[in-house]
This record gives sequence, C-alpha cells and structure tokens, in this order.
Amino acid sequence: MKAMPESVQDIFVFALYLAQLGDKHPDAKPLKGFSGAGVVEIVEDFSSDSYRAVYTVKFDDAVYILHVFRKKSTHGTSTAPKEEIEKVKARLKVVEEMQQRKGDKRNE
Repeated sequence: MKAMPESVQDIFVFALYLAQLGDKHPDAKPLKGFSGAGVVEIVEDFSSDSYRAVYTVKFDDAVYILHVFRKKSTHGTSTAPKEEIEKVKARLKVVEEMQQRKGDKRNE
C-alpha cells in the first residue's frame, strides 16, 4: 500500500479504521462473488489508475486486509481481474483457517 498515492492510502486507512469500529466507509461495498463472506472492497481512482483494497469483516476480533492492488485492466470499471480474485480467495482461506485454530485453542 505504501507504493500507492498518499491520497489513496488515506482513504483506504480511513475505511479500515471505520471497519474496525464496526462502521462502513460510504464507498465500501461487498466484493462480487463472496456473498455472505463479509468480504468488502473499496475502490479509489487517482489520475488514470484505479486502486482497490479488499478486506474482510467476517470475524469479530479483527479486520483482515486480504489484498491491495492497482487495477491494471483498461476495460471499464468492472471488478478485479481473475488472478486478483484468486489471491483474495486464497488469503481468505488462510484467515479462516487461522480463526478456526484460534477457536480450537479457546475450546481446549
């Protein structure tokens, strides 16, 4: 995220802060293809680039940032390309597994 323009970073950090408080940034929306999973996307345009932050609010104890990237596609404003979605899915799976292990330890 540090490689992104400062104004984009500011918006993403503010959106994540709101998510930690249980609130939602006005531009945050559910990421397509993750119904019910609590996966949220925020998009910010800067110059001619589009930047995206994807995070999950699925868990009570933390907000997990799953992926932050500059959209490279020049075709419209549709959702993230397939390879970016695959990264999000893989990272969400890791977080779910971490949360499961954490829950298992609490129940011991």
